[in-house]
This record gives sequence, structure tokens and C-alpha cells, in this order.
Amino acid sequence: MSLSHTAAPGIDFPGVGCGLAILRDNRILLCRRLKAPERGHWTITGGKVDMMEDSRSAARREGIEESGLVIGDAIDFLCVSEQVLEEDRQHWISLIYVTSDTQGDPQETEPDKLADIGWYDLDALPAPLSRFAADAIAAICAAHLDLRG
Repeated sequence: MSLSHTAAPGIDFPGVGCGLAILRDNRILLCRRLKAPERGHWTITGGKVDMMEDSRSAARREGIEESGLVIGDAIDFLCVSEQVLEEDRQHWISLIYVTSDTQGDPQETEPDKLADIGWYDLDALPAPLSRFAADAIAAICAAHLDLRG
């Protein structure tokens, strides 16, 4: 298959994504997806890595765009998540980062894409979780990260 300008990452070839797990006061910021992939699932902020954009910067950008929070530079690599989503016919490889370096209150800044943004305790998570969010939360729990932020 040749790649053309109309080929879409994640659909016509594996896409490179990023995510940012945002932690504060022993909670994680989650929002509900309104579009595929994984429509209706709860997820961390994230999206596609743009051409010539490093994944850490992309994760920070997506976190700001999707949450409305002020996000500082203290962002650490957390894990890799691969999503092969047969039901949505999408395939993504995502580099996930974590931060507690934030200020402000989350806002629904992309109401056409995400809804119901809020903070959730790790022992009281909404369902269903996106694979991307589930991988991030598993890595946070395995690393015993300090969630106080």
C-alpha cells in the first residue's frame, strides 16, 4: 500500500499518539470520549502527535487543549500503550506521560470531542475506561506514584 496525502493515521496505517495523565490530590483527570475510537469511554487527555512535534510536547499541548488547565514543564514519561481497536478499525501506538504540575480548574474545552471532565479517585473510576487510560492507570499504580500534586 502506498501512503498518499489522504491516508489517515490510525486508520490507513498505525498512528503515533500521546497521552497525559494529569494527577492532583490523589485523583486523576478523566473525560468521556464522544467520538471514535472508543466512543463513550473515559480517557486521559491525549491525541495525535503532529509531524515534527516531539511526543512530550504533543502530550502537554493536548493536555492544555483538552482540559483548559495551565500545565507546567514537570512532565515525565510513564508508559507505552498500543491500541488495536478492531471495533473502530483503528491502530495507535501512544507514548503516555504523567504530570501533577498544573494550575486551574478543568473545563470542557472541546465539547464536540469530550464531555464530563473531572477528577476521579483511582479506587472509584468511571467505566468503561479507554485502553489508553487503563494502561496509564496501571502504570501509575505499578509505580506507586505520589498523586498529591
